[in-house]
Amino acid sequence: MDHNHQKKIAVINDFCGFGRCSIAVALPIISAMKIQCCPLPTAIFSNHTGFDRFYWSDCTEHMQHYADEWAHLGLRFEGIATGFLGSVEQIEIVERFLQRFGTGDNLVLVDPVMGDNGSLYPTYTTELAQSMKRLVKHAHLLTPNLTEACVLTDTPYRSVTDEDTLLDMCRQLSDMGPEQVVISGLDFGDTLGNYIYERNGVHQLLQVRKVGLCRSGTGDVFSSILIADLVNGATLPNAVTKAANFIADALKRTMELDIPRTDGICFEEFLGQLAQ
Repeated sequence: MDHNHQKKIAVINDFCGFGRCSIAVALPIISAMKIQCCPLPTAIFSNHTGFDRFYWSDCTEHMQHYADEWAHLGLRFEGIATGFLGSVEQIEIVERFLQRFGTGDNLVLVDPVMGDNGSLYPTYTTELAQSMKRLVKHAHLLTPNLTEACVLTDTPYRSVTDEDTLLDMCRQLSDMGPEQVVISGLDFGDTLGNYIYERNGVHQLLQVRKVGLCRSGTGDVFSSILIADLVNGATLPNAVTKAANFIADALKRTMELDIPRTDGICFEEFLGQLAQ
């Protein structure tokens, strides 16, 4: 039996029941873009860690068995996206997954979720951050924020940086493996920027209007639109522009509805745009 008559993207990330992030974001967005989303959970959260309290369960011991069953079914993926990983062991499992399911023709997007605003997340150790470099070599597209780009390239962090520095960091990151790099969420005051680098020589800063404060899950929305649009044949600049404009629209509506910052962005109201 052949299960591969429709495009599929494997999403390796945690599942969060409330707060609009991770798999809970990727699943509806990728599906709306007419691609089957196949989640591989790294952990299960009642709500994300930005809340005062939450329940969670680690899935590390299940991940390899889960992937084994996919291999038994003969599944093939046009895209593979990785997100938050909580341990060196999980990074090793994902590395084996990419070696097993990577075909050379599918698109591998690695979002190295490690930190923000110049600091690593509390759960991230230096060892874990260094292990992420092993995963980067398998990526076709890498989507760090500025903090993560600095960590991966051992560059001192600055909240605002010039295009020459961004280009140099992208070249260093590309030398680690990925042909394409997007440094996302660059804050320029009234605008947010995404710096795009492609090994064929294309590099540019794309800016979009800044709407309100940064919220949980926007990075997951960004990477989900990016990989689905690229799998559907879009160019990287067009996919980045589409994702950035979608997030700006959703943020505006989120503010109109007075959604608490912890609750993410109400992207659901704009899913129809992605299906077009």
